[in-house]
Amino acid sequence: MENAAIHSRPPVALITGAAQRLGKAMTEHLARRGWSVAVHYNTSGGPAEDLVSRLAMEFPEQHFTAFRANLTNDRETDGLLTEVIRKMGKPELLINNASVFDPKKISDTGNAFFDFQMTVNLKAPFILTREYIRHCGQGMIVNMTDTRITSNRENYAAYTLAKKSLWELTKMTAAAYGPALRANAIAPGLTLAPAGKGEEYLRTLAAAIPMKRPGGIQPILDALDYLLKNDYLTGELLFCDGGQHL
Repeated sequence: MENAAIHSRPPVALITGAAQRLGKAMTEHLARRGWSVAVHYNTSGGPAEDLVSRLAMEFPEQHFTAFRANLTNDRETDGLLTEVIRKMGKPELLINNASVFDPKKISDTGNAFFDFQMTVNLKAPFILTREYIRHCGQGMIVNMTDTRITSNRENYAAYTLAKKSLWELTKMTAAAYGPALRANAIAPGLTLAPAGKGEEYLRTLAAAIPMKRPGGIQPILDALDYLLKNDYLTGELLFCDGGQHL
């Protein structure tokens, strides 16, 4: 799957939340490796269109299209993959990257907040996985989880529960739909500073992990390459967290 030359057309990847931050980096990374990319966004229309335009100029043999879908809306999530297939063909790769990351303890989590976290972080990937199985039948799914899934800290209770469940969905999919479909996961740690925070914030947190430094985006891109190249891997979780899960 790594080598685009084996395809009659460049292979297609659908990446959710692809217009900014990690999603943007993965889009650019796959573009450099010969992939066409369906760039999903919700509110980041400007950045998505700018990214698509730039990549189309840089890689004219490939195809890049922006697709808007609100992942809290079941109808829009249901239709995202079919729209991608209609315009770009069946994707060989689905990356469930879009997420919301908001802190609340169990005791502070209201019903609406819980539903929002679960819908974006778990239900939407579930729907897209289901549609990928139905309409594509083969290829690979990569789910972006989080190093937090190994702990039971409650400061991001709903988010953490959703990401724990996303890892379980990954294993279930791998077990049920191989060998035609592979499903794997990547668990980032200290990758990018949250909005309003700088690198010093990450460096302070990194003092408590084995590698003693933030990882940045490159380890995640390397992990994605490894999953694409090694076609005997399914149901695997790669921790890109500098040992934080330990």
